[in-house]
Amino acid sequence: MPWNWELPEWPKFNCSYDQIIKQERDFLVSIGSASAFLKNIDQEESSQFIVEILSLEGLESSRIEGEILDRESLQSSIKQHFGLKPTLKKERGKEAQMAKLLCSVYESFSKPLTHAMLWEWHATLFKDQPHITDIGKYRTHAEPMQIVSNRYDFPHVFFEAPPSSQVTDEMEAFITWFNSTSVSQTILGKAAIAHIYFESIHPFEDGNGRIGRILVEKILSQAVGRPVLIAVSKILEKQKKDYYHALEKCNRTLDVQHWIEFFADVILKGQEESMSLLYFLIEKSKMLTKLAGQLNTRQEKILLRLFVEGPSGFKGGLSAENYIKITKTSRATATRDLADLVQKGALVQTGELRHTRYFLNLISSSP
Repeated sequence: MPWNWELPEWPKFNCSYDQIIKQERDFLVSIGSASAFLKNIDQEESSQFIVEILSLEGLESSRIEGEILDRESLQSSIKQHFGLKPTLKKERGKEAQMAKLLCSVYESFSKPLTHAMLWEWHATLFKDQPHITDIGKYRTHAEPMQIVSNRYDFPHVFFEAPPSSQVTDEMEAFITWFNSTSVSQTILGKAAIAHIYFESIHPFEDGNGRIGRILVEKILSQAVGRPVLIAVSKILEKQKKDYYHALEKCNRTLDVQHWIEFFADVILKGQEESMSLLYFLIEKSKMLTKLAGQLNTRQEKILLRLFVEGPSGFKGGLSAENYIKITKTSRATATRDLADLVQKGALVQTGELRHTRYFLNLISSSP
């Protein structure tokens, strides 16, 4: 049975955008609200949000591929790129490379896609990585480009991409399509098609997933006329099994209705995740300003640690044992500190005795 790129109609994907009209409308309303909200916060809060969302996208996109990056190092490299005060003096290799890639995509969102742009992204991502033969160019190896299960006893080929000899022509057609405008396509629809189209070609030796997800951000940004900061990879990591299953269903067909609807939903959830993070950062700033000069060093340390965990906080809440371990203090002191934080309105308490847990007392703002 032929692969999708071997079918006579390739690369004409079949779908109806009528099914995602509501998601498209919701997306545009949310983007408009976010833009208005960002214009009404100060530069420091806006910069912090950009750093947080870019680093989140880099971390989660790498995690999907099984690569774990250091959050603090990645954020420090992003801050340094934007001329902000970095948190670390020494950059780490992979984190610095990912930061450079994320910032490049963010700053060049309005420029047309080119072969050179894609090659530069790939070279940035895989600089000084000896396991990659074709760095900063499309793959050239003669053997088939296959996606295979990692079972040694029963390997299974999930997908085989076009041979390397066809990649340049396929990418020429892809780039022409990417840079074209069509009134028949919705924003979310084109973003979804771009991802499955690119992944089907699989033009690079490695890094196709990460670059393919970046292309989604580029399409969305070009459509609304400004950099769109959406936690798409965070949602795809949460739904990784469904993500891979939806991709696999496209391997031998050009009928991609299921993929369009799945991916439109992912983009909307990613936008909601991004807005939750923005509201969280604003509330964090308000709380720290309100409590300035009222906390001891232990309490400041625990609040900052909770903020690092993001809007969801510690899984299951902060316990007295967590407090003791993080601040290296006695149980009696921990009990007093926690009660004081509750009294000051920084934390809310749930449960009793050994089941007592504490959560940040943040009431999300909205545009």
